[in-house]
Parts: sequence; structure tokens; C-alpha cells
Amino acid sequence: MSEHLALQDAHRHCQSLQDALGRFRRHGIHRIADWAGHLAEVLPAGGRLLAAGNGGSAAQAQHLTAELVGRYRHERPAFSAISLHAETSSVTAIGNDYGFEQVYSRQVSAHGRRGDVLVLLSTSGRSANLISAAVTGRAAGLRVWAMTGPGPNPLAEAAHDALCIDASSTATVQEAHLVAVHLLCECFDAAASVAATVIERPVAVHRSMP
Repeated sequence: MSEHLALQDAHRHCQSLQDALGRFRRHGIHRIADWAGHLAEVLPAGGRLLAAGNGGSAAQAQHLTAELVGRYRHERPAFSAISLHAETSSVTAIGNDYGFEQVYSRQVSAHGRRGDVLVLLSTSGRSANLISAAVTGRAAGLRVWAMTGPGPNPLAEAAHDALCIDASSTATVQEAHLVAVHLLCECFDAAASVAATVIERPVAVHRSMP
């Protein structure tokens, strides 16, 4: 009996993810492609991506930055990307001295430059430290994107743009965020490769007849 119930739960979990990804394919993929295109202009030009989240979303943020500093599929240059929660001494010092709500916003003030990109991940979209980071980032001239659970929510409203996953389960939202992170990396690599080809293409020289 318990095995049957567990199997039912597993099927419900898979169905929930399938439904969320179906909605994401219809409404969110174009947004991810747009973000990737913007990143392909910013990062190769020396800009930086900052990312942050709490709990499982922190792991997703670090996954994103690791793919950009390292590589996603194919060999390419390394790009500047920092996952703010991984700065453990900064997080604990800022949290101790200024409060947990400032652990990301103060780092955004330190590391962010006008034109950089800030990606904030939250299943609820209501984490005060991420909302504070979004406000600080926008004031400093960063482009702020949010990946959240169902919208509307305060973090999505504080960002320039947001991908809101329509799912009731935290686990489902996180799983869909991982898909979005991978698609962002895949689309970024494609866009950056096209941009590099255009830049490197030799310019034809037309000589006038003597």
C-alpha cells in the first residue's frame, strides 16, 4: 500500500514538472533567448554577471556562474560571473554587521558596474535580501533579471524582467529553474558564437580601377 502511494506521489511530481515546463515552453523560452542575446553583448565586452539566491536557489545561481566561468558544452573563453552567496566571509560579515537583508545588496554595490547583469533566483519571489539586491542593482545601473515561482510577486516587480514559473510546488519551480539556467547557457553560447563570427569576419576591400 505504501509503495503504491509513493508511486502515485512520484507520478504527480513528474506531471507537475511536465505541466510547468509546458507553460514555460509557451511563455518563457523567448524571454530566456532575449536574456542570452543581451548577455552575449555584455560579457564578451568585459561586463560581469552577478547571481544570488537562498537555499536551493543559491545552488542554482552557482550552477549558472560555474557554466559561464567554465564552459557549458563547447570550448570558449571564460566570462566573468560571480555567485554572491559563495563569498562566505562576506556573507557572514555583512549578515553580522548589517543584517541578513543586506548580504547581497552590499555585494552588488561592491562588485556591480553600470551595464552588468544581476540574476536573482527565488521560488517564492518574496525574499527580502533578494528584493534589496534588485533595488540596489537597478539604482547602480545593472540590468536585473529574476527567476521566481508564480507571479506576480515582489521580486519580479523589483526586477527589470522576470521569468515566473507557474507551479505550486517549490521542488517543481526549482527543477524548472535548472532547465532555464541550462537554456540560458545554451542560448548564450549560440549568440556569443554568432557575435564573434561577425566581428572576426574579414572586411572586403574594394579598390577603384586605375
